[in-house]
Amino acid sequence: MKVLLADDEKTITVTLSDSIKSKGHQIKVVYDGLSAIKALEAENFDCLLLDLKMPGQDGMETLRQAKKLKPELPVVIITGYGTVDTAVNALKSGAYDYVQKPFYNEEILLIMERIEKYIVLRDEYSSLRDSLESNPQYGRMIGKSPKMVEVYQLIEKVISTDCNVLIEGESGTGKEMVAESIHEKSNRHNYPIVKMSCSVMPETLIESELFGYDKGAFTGALNQKVGRFELADKGTVFIDDIDDMTPTTQMKFLRVLQEHAFERVGGTQTINVDIRVVAATKKNLLVQVKHNAFREDLFYRLNVVNIKLPPLRERGGDIPLLMNHFIQKYGKGRKYEVTTDTLVGMANYSWPGNVRELENAVERAITMAGESSILKKDDFLKSPAGEMRDGDIISLDSYTAQCEADYLRKIFHYTKGDKNEMSRLLNISRKTLWAKLKEYGIENPE
Repeated sequence: MKVLLADDEKTITVTLSDSIKSKGHQIKVVYDGLSAIKALEAENFDCLLLDLKMPGQDGMETLRQAKKLKPELPVVIITGYGTVDTAVNALKSGAYDYVQKPFYNEEILLIMERIEKYIVLRDEYSSLRDSLESNPQYGRMIGKSPKMVEVYQLIEKVISTDCNVLIEGESGTGKEMVAESIHEKSNRHNYPIVKMSCSVMPETLIESELFGYDKGAFTGALNQKVGRFELADKGTVFIDDIDDMTPTTQMKFLRVLQEHAFERVGGTQTINVDIRVVAATKKNLLVQVKHNAFREDLFYRLNVVNIKLPPLRERGGDIPLLMNHFIQKYGKGRKYEVTTDTLVGMANYSWPGNVRELENAVERAITMAGESSILKKDDFLKSPAGEMRDGDIISLDSYTAQCEADYLRKIFHYTKGDKNEMSRLLNISRKTLWAKLKEYGIENPE
């Protein structure tokens, strides 16, 4: 880096300059605030080390002028006279960090290491923000990391075929987007892509959703229902969380892959379909097979081409690009700046919820920013380490009630409020159902 040091103590400037040079950095030394500003006007520097107490113009005024002149310049305050409050005021005025005299040169060098990391992230974020449209983007997927490029290359290889595809990846990595890209770029793109997630569907409904059912197939089957395989004829079926599919349905699904034929639940007529299947799983299906939790023959039918989506923690270089995309999405045309500690914090965070968590974090930060154009780290991440705070913790009973209410709402919408059908699917009495709907305010039952 190219460093500017402003301090009127010659002993400090000599010893600190030697230490900084020993790490391969360039350094220019000035001895007062006005000279520091003149140097910044004349040259570009990567970092300013600024003493607060100097002849003439003091360090705080120099800091304000420096940030006005070079807003992105990291400034490290050196003070031996001020209190902690003075240092805090300096940070509020835009300083990157501070050290108090007397200090060890190693303290400065450690701060400079962090600044180097920040500069890399800042420059990458800035260039990505300014040229988003020219950056690698595949369909709705965003990323240029080597692992994402491998995903794009695999998709290109399978789009001209009708082979089945198995997508593996943690929750929130974008498996549905991969399925959409495969469909949209294939010769089936003029026909529908029909989606279903086994994890949000009750076991009793998965089979009837996929295969459909005939009138009278079971109590409450008042009309014929066309299943998703039938709806997707000549198109693509995307089945998410296939690891949650029941063994019975797995067996019937295997026949569809082998023969492209099936019967509706309760029906006798064989229905032929021309479909491509793209399945996704958050688990390692081969391990599930070894534990007899998933059919081996079905696994190999699905796993013709395997696409592994990397978690966000393994594609950290894509974070600035994704951040900028979501800022544009939720910012509604407003321009936002990201603080320096935010970029470092985002890079160091593990992102257990992957891209979905990052998107939620950006939306939350923009909401919390209000009228401000600055997005802060604490608004992105609920806690610096991404851990739960006391306010995030609720009792187990409250959590269970939340889950129950969410599930009831899904069933309510699925059955269009049919109480008899809800009672049957949930295996509870109508009286119990009525009480729970009223308790959670899902509707006002008569």
